[in-house]
Amino acid sequence: MNTTEVFLIAMLLIFVAPYLVWRLGKTDYVAPLAVVQIIMGVLLGPGILGAVYPDYHKFVFNPDVVKTLNGIAWWGVMLFVMLAGIELDLKKVWQYRRESATAAGLSLGMPLLFGCGAALVLAGYQGWMGAQAAEWQFMLGIGMACAVTALPVLVLLMEKLDILRQPMGQRILRYASLDDVAIWGVLALIMLDWERVGRQLGFLVAFGVLTILFRRLMLRLPQNDRWYVALIWLIACSFGADWAGLHYMVGAYLAGVVMDADWFDREQLDGLFKNVLLVLMPVFFLSTGLRTKWDMGSYPVFFVAGLLLLASVGGKLAGAHIAGKALGWKKGEATIIGWLLQTKGLIEIIFANILLDKQIITSEMFTALLLMAVFSTMLTVPVVHPKLNRTQNRGLVEQATSQAHRRP
Repeated sequence: MNTTEVFLIAMLLIFVAPYLVWRLGKTDYVAPLAVVQIIMGVLLGPGILGAVYPDYHKFVFNPDVVKTLNGIAWWGVMLFVMLAGIELDLKKVWQYRRESATAAGLSLGMPLLFGCGAALVLAGYQGWMGAQAAEWQFMLGIGMACAVTALPVLVLLMEKLDILRQPMGQRILRYASLDDVAIWGVLALIMLDWERVGRQLGFLVAFGVLTILFRRLMLRLPQNDRWYVALIWLIACSFGADWAGLHYMVGAYLAGVVMDADWFDREQLDGLFKNVLLVLMPVFFLSTGLRTKWDMGSYPVFFVAGLLLLASVGGKLAGAHIAGKALGWKKGEATIIGWLLQTKGLIEIIFANILLDKQIITSEMFTALLLMAVFSTMLTVPVVHPKLNRTQNRGLVEQATSQAHRRP
């Protein structure tokens, strides 16, 4: 077979296998389609399919096919992260700045602290810290990986729980958005290449100046032209960030953050988001899974994944409960908010990919982080759904009681 035919076989695997598992297995409650795609990417990687059928794996996922898949994956994930950046409403964040800063800071700081503690333990063992990592980079990288909240996946899960447009859903979006900005900022610090400081400073200065000009230009353009110019801006920012030694994903997120969602038609924006998820992101999930390498009997990977999951969930819940007491949240809200904010999904995988690219973590640690992201996302809806029902029922009872007391 030629490369085109083998590539199409790979694409069939990418789209057919997850869909059949999701539809026939009726996994939507525990594992939405995006989570199933991540899991299938791992199963199709060298750790599973490559171990069971090594010759077939090398035939389908040969270097030419993998390069092509990687190109599609890069473009898809750039679009996805840009759209996540656009969702950040800086005006709302400023309006509720005290509440948002307190909740976001604690929900980021506590899992960061827990994750750094876990990384400190793992640093004493070989096989987890990357060859190019300083110990502080490894600790901070793992800490931030435990603190990540996957904003796009969070949006999908809140839609499923029917709270996205409710006050609680909007609050959670503000907290997650602030955490996203902080996470990418810390990632830039972790990636800091001292030999390329001049380039990085130059990129940040140029980005600040060009952002002013870009925003003025977008306001003057008709809506149809804004889409095309936004893509040009995305590519330019991603290239500049990568050239500066940060990472193209940092540039992609910054490109989205400085764009306002109301520049675009909301239905078209939501449609693009869903189409990127449908058409491009399965390829990214698979290309991510192709990088997961571990021996089938390597139990330490699962132990480390469990340790990181404990640090992530425990840290988010601790931060949310402290914030709840400080801000006077209603009973049960802190637990719901903490569980939703610990959702890892796609952003965790992107973050881990970057750490692996820069050799701050090993492929074994990458696999542990990926497993942690999958388990984290799968736990969210089953845990939150009953708690949310109890909280909403309690609210209805309180409302009815209050109305009864008001009657003469």
